[in-house]
Amino acid sequence: MLQCIFLLSDSGEVMLEKQLTGHQVDRSICAWFWDYVIAQGESFKLLPVIASPTHYLFQIVREGITFLACTQVEMPPLMGIEFLCRVADVLSDYLGGLNEDLIKDNFVIVYELLDEMMDNGFPLTTEPNVLREMIAPPNLVSKMLSVVTGSSSSVSNTLPGATASSVPWRTTDPKHANNEVYVDLVEEMDAIVSRDGTLAKCEVYGEVQVNSHLSGLPDLTLSFSNPSILNDVRFHPCVRFRPWESNQVLSFVPPDGQFKLMSYRVKKLKNTPIYVKPQLTSDAGTCRVNVLVGIRNDPGKTIDSITVQFQLPACVASADLTSNHGTVNILANKVCFWSIGRIPKDKTPSLTGTLFLETGVDRLHVFPTFQVDFKIMGIALSGLQIDKLDIKNMPSRPYKGFRALTRAGEYEIRS
Repeated sequence: MLQCIFLLSDSGEVMLEKQLTGHQVDRSICAWFWDYVIAQGESFKLLPVIASPTHYLFQIVREGITFLACTQVEMPPLMGIEFLCRVADVLSDYLGGLNEDLIKDNFVIVYELLDEMMDNGFPLTTEPNVLREMIAPPNLVSKMLSVVTGSSSSVSNTLPGATASSVPWRTTDPKHANNEVYVDLVEEMDAIVSRDGTLAKCEVYGEVQVNSHLSGLPDLTLSFSNPSILNDVRFHPCVRFRPWESNQVLSFVPPDGQFKLMSYRVKKLKNTPIYVKPQLTSDAGTCRVNVLVGIRNDPGKTIDSITVQFQLPACVASADLTSNHGTVNILANKVCFWSIGRIPKDKTPSLTGTLFLETGVDRLHVFPTFQVDFKIMGIALSGLQIDKLDIKNMPSRPYKGFRALTRAGEYEIRS
């Protein structure tokens, strides 16, 4: 069970503290955690579970806000991380985003949500549909009423009807003038290309996101053309597990509005949609740079907003870099951004120039790693394809829309 939750700003300030059990956790644990973060450095990726001298710490970071939970007892690590992720999702939904000002301006609502979401250290009510009936989201009217009446609480006095329903994630008998449902495949590609050009890692993390505006109690069935490629699948609570286990189809009664139906991973892909070929030669106190970017095996859709960035080595005193397409900017912290946009059909974008090394340094001994960002509309690079979406318990035929989007995740080219 979790004993305490802290919300920390990007400077390490404790913005909110919620003690969950009778055992009080001192704030000094936050100071220890922040010293640990600083000691690891910016380039180190923090583990989600960290052992301190007195507690086990669970941490996630969303939009610069660190969600930190503590426990001294043995518990499944995934439960702590999953609960923090749900807290972050609910707060982002309630507040319309996540930042330090929003947390401080809506401190009472955040505290009330945490009070309802956990009971004595164990998750209790985490379904956003039920929470919205119990605690009204912040708006101008509620703020005016709190000023006039002097009451800051927004917790309802009646138990939500959805708590006694077999589908607590769905609003009771919703009605829509236009019945429609949209299904989006949103994927992120993680890849590592080694110095010799071989693909050391290439996999896709994807989500099936649904935006449902259907009246009544519809029953949906979503099937894929090639579900066998999916690994590490995770489902929204609305998904019936038995149909997936037997026939690999998603059968569910959807929540009203937008939600994540499932997430998945496709491993060991053999190719990437674009290539980045860096060539660096260093001698006599300089380093010549030549970077080519192009489309590999045209996926059939336009690749938008390609960006290549890399950190100049510390021994570089100055740089003179130009490109034949896009813009090049070098920031004060020696990070070079090359914004390409769309790749033209008549030429291959290239970045060329010279890095001038500091006095006494003859050549580069550590070459930079190139980080690539891109976005592809209209195609899922994993190869996953939606076969059909059947809808039952509807008086009329609703509109169904399907889209796909792939963007880069941790995409590295080593030179």
